[in-house]
Amino acid sequence: MPNVVTIDMSTPSVQYLCKKDKRLAKVISMVGSISYVPHEEDAYAFLVHEIIEQMLSVKAGQKIYSRLEELCGEEISSVRIAALTDEQIRSTGTSNAKVEYIRNITNAVTNGTLDFSAMQHLSDEEVIASLTKIRGIGKWTAKMYLMFVLDRQDILPFEDGAFLQVYRWMYKTQDCSEKAVTTKCKKWKPYSSVASRFCYRALDASMTKEEFHLFK
Repeated sequence: MPNVVTIDMSTPSVQYLCKKDKRLAKVISMVGSISYVPHEEDAYAFLVHEIIEQMLSVKAGQKIYSRLEELCGEEISSVRIAALTDEQIRSTGTSNAKVEYIRNITNAVTNGTLDFSAMQHLSDEEVIASLTKIRGIGKWTAKMYLMFVLDRQDILPFEDGAFLQVYRWMYKTQDCSEKAVTTKCKKWKPYSSVASRFCYRALDASMTKEEFHLFK
């Protein structure tokens, strides 16, 4: 059975965040309860998905990923990708650079350089260092891996455009520099990932299309 995680107002991390940040507390109350399953079982497929979606809209990324799934018989694994030619991967609409990045990850898994089970025992910084050694995986992808595969609790994705969209809306600011975001969100520690999950859900629910009102 998949390990379903539910976070809501009865969760200690959520209660902590609501006490620390009234704007975030408002967003949490608007979003309500969140349930999710960490991607531990499909870590490789998750990384391939993130590479495909880089610099694309979610819709465009999903379309390409679905075509790749079809090529792989509905299951994206390192063995199935290794059996495809570059031309076959490109035929899904994937760019030459991304074909190379997918190959790099596949080779790293196949030759044992990238060991997903070992990742669970590394610190956040060690996971980032290990993943970003592979050409095609940057800090953003490594942070997404920490948050959505390993379910690490204190990841602040200040490099992520989707997250920053909610940040601007919630704090009514245009300053999205790393320094500004890390300073403002320092109060979320040690639950930055939990806060970020609520931000992503607010965006998914199109809440940012209406002006943010703290007391309304």
